[in-house]
Parts: sequence; structure tokens; C-alpha cells
Amino acid sequence: MTSKQKKMRTRILVTIVLYAAVFAFDRLLLPDWLPAIARLPLYIVPYWLIGWDVLRKAWTNIRHGQVFDECFLMAVATIAAFLIGEYAEATAVMLFYQIGELFQGVAVGKARASVTELMNITPEYANVESVTGHLRTADPASVRVGSVIDVKAGERVPLDGVVITGESFVDTSALTGESVPRRVTVGDEVFSGSINGDGLLRVRTTKAYEESTVAKVLELVESASEKKARLEQFITRFARVYTPVVTVSALLLALFPPIFFHQPLSEWVRRACIFLIVSCPCALVISVPLGFFGGIGAASRIGVLVKGGNYLEALADCDTLVLDKTGTLTMGNFKVTQFIPADGYRTDELIMAAAAAEAFSNHPVAESLRSVYTEPVNTSRLTDMRELPGLGTHGYWNGKELMAGNAKLLAQYGITCEPRTELGTVVHVAYDGNYMGCFVASDTIRDGAAEAMKGIKRAGVKEIVMLSGDLTVLVEGTAALLGIDTAYGELMPADKVAKLEELLDRPHRGKVAYVGDGINDAPSLMRADVGIAMGKLGSDAAIEAADIVLMDDGLYKIAATVDIARKTTRIVRENVVFALAVKFAVLILGALGYATMWLAVFGDVGVTVLAVLNSMRCLTYRKK
Repeated sequence: MTSKQKKMRTRILVTIVLYAAVFAFDRLLLPDWLPAIARLPLYIVPYWLIGWDVLRKAWTNIRHGQVFDECFLMAVATIAAFLIGEYAEATAVMLFYQIGELFQGVAVGKARASVTELMNITPEYANVESVTGHLRTADPASVRVGSVIDVKAGERVPLDGVVITGESFVDTSALTGESVPRRVTVGDEVFSGSINGDGLLRVRTTKAYEESTVAKVLELVESASEKKARLEQFITRFARVYTPVVTVSALLLALFPPIFFHQPLSEWVRRACIFLIVSCPCALVISVPLGFFGGIGAASRIGVLVKGGNYLEALADCDTLVLDKTGTLTMGNFKVTQFIPADGYRTDELIMAAAAAEAFSNHPVAESLRSVYTEPVNTSRLTDMRELPGLGTHGYWNGKELMAGNAKLLAQYGITCEPRTELGTVVHVAYDGNYMGCFVASDTIRDGAAEAMKGIKRAGVKEIVMLSGDLTVLVEGTAALLGIDTAYGELMPADKVAKLEELLDRPHRGKVAYVGDGINDAPSLMRADVGIAMGKLGSDAAIEAADIVLMDDGLYKIAATVDIARKTTRIVRENVVFALAVKFAVLILGALGYATMWLAVFGDVGVTVLAVLNSMRCLTYRKK
């Protein structure tokens, strides 16, 4: 609670005591024959004590041309109630209004705090090493890329970098939502905003502060509230029209019957006051944004950054989830699982030829092969080696033709090979026009991927689709292992977008979300209704292209985020229906003369408090 809110709490408590004393004195001690005007001084004091700031704000807004807001409605309604002698009711209305405003302020502050906890990850300083080895304290924003910084035990890492000396456990919970510290040693990356555990780390910075992980995370948090959901936009537009309409309606209600039907003016002014009190749109204006803000806060606590309430709302309507394979469902780390030499060749001959063919390649499959064949390859015996995208490698070894790749590559050179059914990437090797055999490299499926797919289905997603550039047979095999409904293989990045377009163009569909892990998936991430990036922590491409960012590789968080989105949207819609239903019911009863000012107070403050309480449920998430 802020100091301003504490002062308001004190004002409310003093007013309650004073009002109770005045009310008791009025009803128990003052004689009934005393005129109503004599009671006015009793109630003016508590009314002014609790309502002076509302009256001042209403007057200020009128002077600036901003007439129709809740302060105006409360000022007009309570002053009119005083004019017709409803002193106790007018003071109570203002008191309960301020209680409701205080409650809303505390609730909004709590929701904002759940998101802006991330602001505490901002590093305040960096220990920069000079050329002579001395340390100086500097602002992280002033540290140049390539500088060496010391991160002591318990300190927050100020900039992204690579460990050059030291070993420790690093707490990344503020970024990823994971409570288990991550061990780092020489050569490992560390990210700004994480906390060093118990060892001294010397880190060479790789990014400027404005490009670092912590800066990008904070930028996302700060901009999230600017992107409003459709329901929020509707409420904003609704309030702009609704408030002037009910104000004019209250004026007509107060004047029309007395002028044209000779009804008592005081009775119709009382009804108009009730009409004005209950018409305040506070319940909607506060609870709807609070609900979405709470949902964003709940997601942030599990390490998921949602860039705006509109994306949370879109995810709630998602019935199709499309996932990339490599790097998303799999680790992207290939491992050679099998060597299959052709007749007449030994395994060691096949491995040596394959290692020579892949000697200059940076492909993950080539890297996996080099981890098996650790002997140095005599590259002087290799000539004209080149990599053919989508096919493999081709060149000459000892002056004879050498190639390694898929069946299409070998077919181009008139070499036949047996079709293989092994689950993995099959690389065929040929030398001097003869087929030597093949090896199989398999990508490792992420831990918990199959359970994550089940969780996504439990969250209400009807169809899960996998898109990949790998061979169709491999993609379909992976999909079967993970329980994915549909899989498409041998797709280029443009083909992925085209396939996504087909899913988006289906009639009677819900929203389509796409999950990818970086630059190759950026077009699809941007084209989908909701783009979810779950690549490596700190990936620039993921943060820029996606609407929702999973700050680590936890696939289970996709289902959790869908659950949060659906819960948030459901609660917000409940608030809209409840608030409008109660308000319109009390408005009609007030116009017909069946509602008292106390019922009007419930229709305004009571409904607001209940709606805010309901919205605060969005702040929490329990894993199913």
C-alpha cells in the first residue's frame, strides 16, 4: 500500500467514526419536528472530509472539458441528494465510493507489482576490469562489448557474456521462472538479470546493455499494457458513450415527469440521483484491464512474457497449435546412432570417407559425425569440396569423386542406394562412383515433449500440427512418438508459411498459434494469430518476432500459458456480464422508484468490489 493509499485509509476510518456518531445523534437524539435543513451542518463535515478530492477533481475536469467521468457522476448525484434532504444517504454514497476506489487502487497495485517484479532484475552496476587488472564500478549502460567484468557471489549479472574464468551456479528464476540454478563454467553463456551463486565469475561481455536480455525483457514488460485486448477496447469505447447517455437520461428523468405530468420534483430528483450513482462504469473500467494485467502477471511468474492483453485473448481462442520440429520439439543436437556399410566395405572405411566428405561442413549432422571420428582429417587431400543446400556435400578426395548426402544427391550422379527406414537423418556416402553405405544421425527429442503435447490437448487445443524441413518419414515418426495429430515434412521456410496460410484460411476455425525457435521461423511467427517463441534464452529473433516469449525451453509452459489465457478471458467476460446485468437491473428499478440509494451504492461500489475480487483470481495459476 502506497503512502497516498495509507492517507486515504486514515481518512476513511476517521469518516466512518464521525459518520456513525452523526448518524446516531441524528436518529436517536434530534426531535422529529426539527426541519431537515437543521440536520445539514451535521453531515456536511463528514461529507467534505471524505469527498473534497472527488469534488475538486470533478470541477477540474469540467474546466478542462472532460465532463463525463465517475467523479462528475458522484459529485452531481451526492450534491443533488443534499438538495432534496437525503443527507445521510449522500454522505454514505461518497464514503462507500472512496472505499471502493481504495480497494481498486490496492488491487491494481498488487497486479502491477506481480508484473513489475521483473524491474528488480535491473543490474545497478558492473565491476569492470581495467587493462592493469584493477576493478572499477561502472554503469552497465556504459560498458563496451568485449570488456571483462567480475561477478561476485550474490551479485546480479549486469550484461550478457561468456564465462572466461570461474565456475558457479546461476539463478535464472527471474528470467525463466525456473527455481533450479543452472551450473556455468568456462565457455558457457550467462545472461543479464540472473544472480551468481557462490563463486567468482569473470565474464567477457558479448552485448551492449541496450541489447542485453534484461533490457529486452523490461522493454516487453513496459510495452505489454499498451496492447489492449478487444474486450478492453470495447469497454473503453463503451464508457465514452455510456456515461454521457446515462447523464442525459438522469437529467430527463429528473425534469420530464415534474414538468409534463406535474409529479413531485423531489421524488424524481431522488430517482435521478440513484440513476447517476449506479451508472458509474467503475466495475468495467477497472476490472477488465485488471484481469488482463493479472493474467500477464501470472504468466510472467512462470517465465512467460506476453506482449499484450490482445495476445492473451487470442491465445484463449486458439484451437490449433502449429510447432516447428528441430530446436522446438527436439534439441537440434544430432547424434550418430548407426553406421551401415555396403557389401564389400568395412565400417572404418565408411567412417573415414564420411568424415572426409563432411570435413568442411557446419551442418549439425557433420558436427555429430566429427564427434565420432576424432582423428584429424588430412584436408590437403580434399579438393573442390562444396556444400549443396538440401542435398549434401560433393568434391574430390585423393583425386576421386566423393559425396555424402541424401538419395537425391547420389541419383544426380547416377549412383543408386537402398531406401532406408531407420528413424533419423540418413546420410549416404559414395566414393569413386561406388556406393559405400550410410550412417544415421538422430535428433534428440526434448525431455517431457510427449507429456507437454498431452497437456496442450488437456488445455483445450483441438489439433496439434508439426512442420519441418526434415524427411517426411522422419517427421511422421517423430509425430507418432509425441502424439501429434498431423505432420508435414520436407518444407522450406516459405513452404511452412504456405502451410500455415492453409490452416489460417480454414472456415469456422479458431485462432492458430505457431511455436518456433528463432530466425528460420520468424515469418511463420509473425503470420500466425499468435506467435510463441521458445528458442534459446535471450534469442533476439524470438523476442522480436513473437507475441509470446517462453524464456527457456520448457515445453510444458505452452499448456500453462493456454490455461492462463483461457482463465483470464473467462473471468473478464464474467465481470462484463455480471456488472452490466446488475447495473441495468438497478437502473430500471431506480427509474421506476423501487430502488433506494443503498441499493444504488451496491450497484456501483458493491459490483465494483466483487468484479475486482473476481479479477484478482487472474493473478494466480495452479498447474493442473
